[in-house]
Amino acid sequence: MKTPVLIAGAGPVGLCLAGDLAWRGIASVSVEMGDGVVTQPKMDMPHIRTMEFCRRWGIVAEVENAGYNRQWPQDNIWATALIGGFELGRQPFPCCADEPYPAQSPQRRERCPQNFFDPVLARWAGGVPGAERRYFTELVDFTRHSGGVTAVIRDVRSGGKEEIEAQYLIGCDGAASMVREKLDIGMTGNRVLTYTTNVIFRSRDLAAKQDIACGYRYILIGPEGTWATLVAIDGFDHYRFSLVGSLDRAALDEDGLRAAIARAIGGECDIEILSTMPWTRRELVAESFGGGRVFLAGDAAHQLSPTGAFGMNTGLQEAMDLSWKLEAMLRGWGGPSLMESYELERKPVAARNVREAAANLSRMLETRARKPPPEIFERGARGEAARGEYGAWYTERMSHEWFTVGIHIGYRYGNSPICIPDGEAPPPLDAANYIQSSHAGCRAPHVWLADGRSTLDLFGRCFALLRLGADPPDSATIVEAARRRGVPLVVTDIREAAVSAVYAKKLVLVRPDGHVAWRGDAPPEDALALIDKARGA
Repeated sequence: MKTPVLIAGAGPVGLCLAGDLAWRGIASVSVEMGDGVVTQPKMDMPHIRTMEFCRRWGIVAEVENAGYNRQWPQDNIWATALIGGFELGRQPFPCCADEPYPAQSPQRRERCPQNFFDPVLARWAGGVPGAERRYFTELVDFTRHSGGVTAVIRDVRSGGKEEIEAQYLIGCDGAASMVREKLDIGMTGNRVLTYTTNVIFRSRDLAAKQDIACGYRYILIGPEGTWATLVAIDGFDHYRFSLVGSLDRAALDEDGLRAAIARAIGGECDIEILSTMPWTRRELVAESFGGGRVFLAGDAAHQLSPTGAFGMNTGLQEAMDLSWKLEAMLRGWGGPSLMESYELERKPVAARNVREAAANLSRMLETRARKPPPEIFERGARGEAARGEYGAWYTERMSHEWFTVGIHIGYRYGNSPICIPDGEAPPPLDAANYIQSSHAGCRAPHVWLADGRSTLDLFGRCFALLRLGADPPDSATIVEAARRRGVPLVVTDIREAAVSAVYAKKLVLVRPDGHVAWRGDAPPEDALALIDKARGA
């Protein structure tokens, strides 16, 4: 069998890559060892940039209506117990239905856990011709050669093996990536932040019985500090309890886990355990994201604490960076160094996100060093005063995690070899803030157009050249250079002053992934050199 792209793994990153390739007219085969059913949703929130991708694919409504209760409060709460305990503080957030849209995007983040989100992606990718998906199929070996890879896959039920010839292999096969191991790529960082155990359980009466007003995430604090979290994963009756361990691995049986859940709840409540999963929080980045014809994406390339909801969203950004570059190479207009830009663009972003997630975890666990005073567990005026002081401190510390728009849409490829800077300094990187910019490497800014579209709706299929202002310069040389090199390019004239104000220059060249390749007030002297640079030549 032959395929242009073989994708190992059909989790959210693999599904995104397969679907976006098919959306671009590039066929692929994805292999997944399991059946694709998610019983332990590790991801809860597609963030703003991910929802911008969903907007491009036309599946925003499907994500919004995937199954999460959009009226459920999204507050983050720190407490001693839900029944009979004390609330120490909370960060209020509106329910999903009332979440405001940020000024910098036509989309907002959504609460859509992986057991809802993966099926949405699978249905979408399955409906686009060219994205073949094989479940119960394992990648067991591959050999690289000048034209791509020869891979061996195995049906895990029958044991039957088959060879596949692929021009590119992308390892989206998770933390224990076979592709990464076969490439002998190591990982750097901290291999153990905590040993943690997740329990998915159903409780039909917890929301009615708890004394603390409902929210999305509860951080449980005892005399030893933060020891567990509890998350409403569907906004109805399903919850994820996480026993946040330490560097010491401790195995608990079901009775032990039930006792821990009972401690977190603090009173009698109906509990039905559905699944359990021990796992390890890590702070790791692959030494290489691959090269030649084989690349890594998602957990195969980086592993991070879920504190901040960066993991899957980072992986989807990698899929989108890879997708258009694979199309360029397979259609013949990509230059010989285009694929090299993948690691140079994405590895610094992944490293930043891994560090930020670990810092969020460190702040969450600061209560273990600054242990709560015994008074916070007492009733009466002294207890109230102690809870107010301690809760205010913890609320300030935790606020860093809740406001990270600069991580989610403020990432940029400032040192990319296929972006052409103009010498002006871009806005500083800031996790909590994001200033839109058309500097080379930045995500092209969102501005609402008079016809109701966002400028982001102009990007995706090919390179986009924006001619801005009442009297934009002639772009014929750029158009001709793109034609000569076979690079797909669409020119759009925008006269609206609001767009010109944000984009700052009269000509802006935007890549198919929505990042700026170049900008200027006049065409470059050598338009062919510009196009060659942007296409990796």
